[in-house]
Amino acid sequence: QVQLVESGGGVVQPGGSLRLSCVASGFNFRSHSMCWIRRPVGKGLEWVSSIENGESSAKYADSVKGRFTISRDNAKNTLYLQMNNLKPEDTAVYFCAKNSDWEVRGQGSQVTVSS
Repeated sequence: QVQLVESGGGVVQPGGSLRLSCVASGFNFRSHSMCWIRRPVGKGLEWVSSIENGESSAKYADSVKGRFTISRDNAKNTLYLQMNNLKPEDTAVYFCAKNSDWEVRGQGSQVTVSS
């Protein structure tokens, strides 16, 4: 079955950086556009960024544009999110998912930005 395993989260001070990874299995990863979504405490899911299956054509939410970079390695079935200049409002649980199906996602990776 489809499995997505996120990692790389942690606690970081404002202005810091983290790199999230998501290893996918159980489906043809290279054929699907993928995305990162997040759930801040007490709020619903927010779309963060997405990337087409050709490893190009990325899109970003306005709140992260210029600070986050999405990428993928289709040979490794892995999706990445490089997060720079992190802000307290980026604090959330981050999930990767198929762009077409947010319901199927992993356990998530907690990112906490705090001084």
